[in-house]
Amino acid sequence: MPHLTVEYSSNLPGYPEAQALAELNAAVCASPEVLDEADLKTRFVRTTDSFQVGTEAAGRAFVHAQLRLLSGRSPEAKKDLAGRVAGVLRRLTPRPQGLMVQLSVEIVDMDRPSYVKERL
Repeated sequence: MPHLTVEYSSNLPGYPEAQALAELNAAVCASPEVLDEADLKTRFVRTTDSFQVGTEAAGRAFVHAQLRLLSGRSPEAKKDLAGRVAGVLRRLTPRPQGLMVQLSVEIVDMDRPSYVKERL
């Protein structure tokens, strides 16, 4: 815990994944909600060419981040974390001319009693 997955459409060439990984991890780990930086697992997933935003076949792109946390966080803490993630992605997401990019961030509670994590 936590798990951060950033999915983005394949029509965003040159996405600076390495820079975004470093900056996202720094931003999330700076939150008082993350007690051990080694607990954060972050990954980027680029979609295949098979995606669509709305009803238009072209001219649109997306970036969606999902931060999964153990349940029990306050709404204020979740809003703060979502803002930290959105801020980094807003700054680093490419904006190719003629392409509308939608950015979204979702905070998801993981069930504490059923979550298993081990360090091997």
